[in-house]
Amino acid sequence: MNLNDINTDVETNRGRKRIGRGLGSGWGKTAGKGHKGHKSRSGYWKKPTFQGGMMPMVRRVPKRGFFNKFAADVFAVNVGDLEPLFEAGTEITPELLQQTGIIKCRFDELKILGDGDVTKKFKVVAHRVSESAKQKIEAAGGSVTIVKAKRTPEERVAEKNKG
Repeated sequence: MNLNDINTDVETNRGRKRIGRGLGSGWGKTAGKGHKGHKSRSGYWKKPTFQGGMMPMVRRVPKRGFFNKFAADVFAVNVGDLEPLFEAGTEITPELLQQTGIIKCRFDELKILGDGDVTKKFKVVAHRVSESAKQKIEAAGGSVTIVKAKRTPEERVAEKNKG
């Protein structure tokens, strides 16, 4: 095989298959749909969970727990992760963490956790801070500022009920 043989006999713009155009075409009469049944009818549609008429897996599997759709999406960052990324004296805000790529997803609140060590002096601005993280930041000479969340749980519930 040579490189110039790779694309020989490859049809790039193949015409569509015209089905249901007479018995001589090989795709006449039932037009490839077989005889009778749901799939042979026009407007055929099937639920994504349909499993041939038996009880779908979605309904057979037991449901456990509770998912609170009004809960805040909290993104957690450890103080040990901030140490190598920022210089001393930097004001670390949620917006700065998004710009640097530490936070890559949508979130409602930022929480700083106390895993790791801090030797640099940081000004941390977050929605929540654990007690151990606060102690470590302040012991290194930094400061912690708590800001109000973008939306409170009450505002999220009101938005959901309004719309």
